[in-house]
Amino acid sequence: MPEIIRYPNKLGLIGWLGGGKWGVERYLYTLHRVTGLGILLYFLMHIFVTSSRAISEELWRSTMGFFDSTVFLIGEYLVFAAFAFHALNGLRLGLIELGFLTGPAEEPVYPYKSSLNVQRPFMIVMMIVAAAVIIVGGWDFFIAGH
Repeated sequence: MPEIIRYPNKLGLIGWLGGGKWGVERYLYTLHRVTGLGILLYFLMHIFVTSSRAISEELWRSTMGFFDSTVFLIGEYLVFAAFAFHALNGLRLGLIELGFLTGPAEEPVYPYKSSLNVQRPFMIVMMIVAAAVIIVGGWDFFIAGH
């Protein structure tokens, strides 16, 4: 059985978040996980609010009244932004996993050419699209919608 070489993380949490030599892909990895947890939290809160309608209309109205504030409007926008990023980054990851953005087989020597020549430009395009969707959604949330 081959020996597993483990390299200690001497930078702690900063090293985990910063990604070191991995760069922007590590930030996207972290942000993908954080947005996924945020969407899950929103989903659970949505189930709670919706299920309060089954108990009584008065409980549902008081619950909806609690969530009818500017703070929760900003929170809804953040959920929308998280969903836009998470969906587009997930599409990018799915295309990589299916082999559409991996390029031809090559010797695995860092820096990986398929990552630099194929995956990174697509990542930039997807993040520009995500930023555009988030900006347009923000305009609709705060200016056009109210």
